[in-house]
Amino acid sequence: MSDKRSELIIERGDILSLTARDLILALNAELSSRYPEDGACHFRLDADEVAEGRGAFLVAYQGEKAIGCGAVRRTEEGTGELKRMYVCLEERCRGVGRAILDALEVEAKKLRIHKLLLETGIRNPEAIALYERAGFSRIPAFGEYIGSPISVCMAKEL
Repeated sequence: MSDKRSELIIERGDILSLTARDLILALNAELSSRYPEDGACHFRLDADEVAEGRGAFLVAYQGEKAIGCGAVRRTEEGTGELKRMYVCLEERCRGVGRAILDALEVEAKKLRIHKLLLETGIRNPEAIALYERAGFSRIPAFGEYIGSPISVCMAKEL
């Protein structure tokens, strides 16, 4: 039996594009439903933070359809942070998230990032499991997440 699904393609995208906007709006809606508390969600990621040489914003496509995204930004020399990881609900559990994560690690290495940090939420067990399977470990909260009771911070040496 052959798989009629198109090949998964992950490529650099423009965070200011309509494609990126639609993916990020879907991500924000999901996060807001999981975390309705005031000030619970940290959505900031500026275009200059993912510009060539500083970071990357990647989009995953199945055929012509954008089905996921993720970003990496350098935060300081040798350290970067993963941001805006998202896969459309109907495409989850098919390896798309791991493929985006792997592609972001490649981008991080190109940027000479040796340590990746990330933040996810306590109500994202599938994301936590993905990151743990990929070699991330829990760390104390960092940056804007310090003091957030709903944040789970993780790190990985590349």
